[in-house]
Amino acid sequence: MKLLLKKVLIFTVAVSFFASCRKKAFDEYYGRPDGLAQPIYQQLQQKGNFTKLLACIDKAGYKEILSGAGFWTFFAANDNAFDQFLRDRGLTSINQLDSATARGIVTYNLVYNAFAKARIGDYQSSAGWVPNQAFRRRTANYIGFYDDTTFTGSVVKTISANRNGGFVLGDNNNKYIPYFIENFMSRRGLTASDYNYFYPNSTYSGFNVANASVVTADIVAENGYIHEIDKVITPLTSIEQYLASNPEFSEFKKLYDKYMVTFSQNNEATRRYFNITGKNDNVFVKLYNASLAFSLGNENYVKLQDNDGQTESWTLFAPRNQAFIRYRDSVLLEHYPSLDAVPQQIIIDFLNAHMWQSAVWPSKFNVTNNFQAEPARFNPNTDVFDKKILSNGNFYGTNKVQLANVFSTVYGKPYLDPKYLLMTRALDQNIRFQITVPTVRYTMFMMSDQLLRSKGFEFNTLQNAWQYTTPNTTTVTIGNAARDMLQRILATHIVITPNNELNDLRDSGIVETLNGEYIKYKNGRLISAGLEESTTDVMNAGTAKEASNGIVYYSDNLLTYSNTRIGRRISDLGLATTSPFYNFAQYLRSSSIYNATTGDILGVQLGVFYTAFIPDNAAVLAAVTAGLLPRNTNGTPNFAPTSQAERQQVADFIQYHLINKTTIVNDGKKNGTFVTVYKKLSGEEGQLQIANAPQNLRVTDNFNRTANVINAQSNRLADRCVIHLINNYLRYNPN
Repeated sequence: MKLLLKKVLIFTVAVSFFASCRKKAFDEYYGRPDGLAQPIYQQLQQKGNFTKLLACIDKAGYKEILSGAGFWTFFAANDNAFDQFLRDRGLTSINQLDSATARGIVTYNLVYNAFAKARIGDYQSSAGWVPNQAFRRRTANYIGFYDDTTFTGSVVKTISANRNGGFVLGDNNNKYIPYFIENFMSRRGLTASDYNYFYPNSTYSGFNVANASVVTADIVAENGYIHEIDKVITPLTSIEQYLASNPEFSEFKKLYDKYMVTFSQNNEATRRYFNITGKNDNVFVKLYNASLAFSLGNENYVKLQDNDGQTESWTLFAPRNQAFIRYRDSVLLEHYPSLDAVPQQIIIDFLNAHMWQSAVWPSKFNVTNNFQAEPARFNPNTDVFDKKILSNGNFYGTNKVQLANVFSTVYGKPYLDPKYLLMTRALDQNIRFQITVPTVRYTMFMMSDQLLRSKGFEFNTLQNAWQYTTPNTTTVTIGNAARDMLQRILATHIVITPNNELNDLRDSGIVETLNGEYIKYKNGRLISAGLEESTTDVMNAGTAKEASNGIVYYSDNLLTYSNTRIGRRISDLGLATTSPFYNFAQYLRSSSIYNATTGDILGVQLGVFYTAFIPDNAAVLAAVTAGLLPRNTNGTPNFAPTSQAERQQVADFIQYHLINKTTIVNDGKKNGTFVTVYKKLSGEEGQLQIANAPQNLRVTDNFNRTANVINAQSNRLADRCVIHLINNYLRYNPN
């Protein structure tokens, strides 16, 4: 028995010895190295100058988190910073801070992932690090569920949209903290002035966090990095929160609250709220209209990549109440009784004019475009009275509104007037972006809904298409054909006038419109090809109004186009024996290239621009004498030759007097060499030389013979063409 006990004892000692050896080997291999830095909490303890921050961490309940594993960056305010923080709030002890305030300080200064100073200015893109592009990092701070008030006054349990126009459950919408480091500032072309514009009482040090300076960077901890700062940073508000907190912007804010925000009950969020709190309140997601540049409460930036909020943020320019009301009443409500009557798109455009999907810096106002691709039209020194860098973007309180192109240019005149909804719809299809360019001047003739409907145009909302009813008939055209008809008329009502050529319509002249067709004016009346064809119809220009890039006229008719082919128009001009076009028209009507039914000339294509230079009667007779046109035995013109050679002679003569693909008038603008419809035997196009001065248009042929345009009988209009009478014939070269 004693022997057995002895053996057992020896075995037990041996097992204990071997177990002890194995544990020692395990600890040596897997144990915490003696030289490894302590976790963040313990490091702060060892430093000795973070006692108040440590008390804050304890009160916030974050001691265990900052003492354990993980990857964090912590912006740690030292004791001197906390002393000043407490004095500013009339407090004498850190113990007087409530737990919510303590938690806000700790979580907002606690950044996900560990970033040394050398890396924090780089952007963590999905494709890898992008150097010198980051100035923000996501923190552990977020709002979560809160009480909000709808525009109608109901208090509801709310959670903010965490996407633009949307919401993703499980995303806490964490706030970002801004910092300003030298490599980022240099890359963006920013200086200390940009920083001090927002923080005039702080010194730019090359590594600042909000209004604080980094005193000591890169304090290494087991679970991340500590950057010591000289000020206590409390959670920054979002743009939405700041706008709501300042009554100076209440009228501007109403536009969002009343017209852009909806509270949508969300079952999943409601269940999550119940699981967290045990309360049965319905939870509503606060959603902003998806057409806005961003949702004011969205902390996530665009979220195209998980970390894109590191490199950009939003910007809002908010006009103070007085400035907004003045603009609202004089511009937005010039033709509407209230904002309730204003189309929602106008309100969206007004708000988007004040919203940027990027951080706008004070030195970059004129080169940073908003959601409408327009720069900030503010003077940072005189127009901005309030400026803040907030958790999700930059905020500027202004003494005036952003002058958006859609309202200030000629486009704004129909857009803001309910009498011109059809014209606005037509402009939006093709021309809006052209005529809202502020650096190009336009003259535009307005087309009211009443006028368009009287001419047969309407928008069919059921079919989402334009329709045209032929006047005095029941024939209705719906779709692209009707749309193209209206677009052609619309473009004829817009003229590029860099020198304000149409500011005074009491003179007379002819101008090219946006689509290449021409209109004539005299004594305040205007004529287009369609009106000229009617011989009795004109358009009175009416009242004029100035815009930032031109002038508009509230006219009483439409500048319609003509469907009459150039051949038919020339023929009609020469019907009377007393007409100076008579001889040329006679040759045309009997020629082999003229279709008397359609009015077409061979070689002249539908939808192409042309200029016709028609020799007067005397010039045609001179061409007959010169042997360029058929003649009778007595020397008189043979208008109806029968031989193929003579018929070809007439065809060549006519085609050489038609310039191909271009309309030219005596306005001094188009000069040089132009091709004709006529082609040489080699297939090469004939050419004419144009010397153009106002009221003095001269044409030179291949034999250096010249002809002058007879102004009194010229500038006749037809389907995409202009017809001039000239005092000489033009001789082509068949070789």
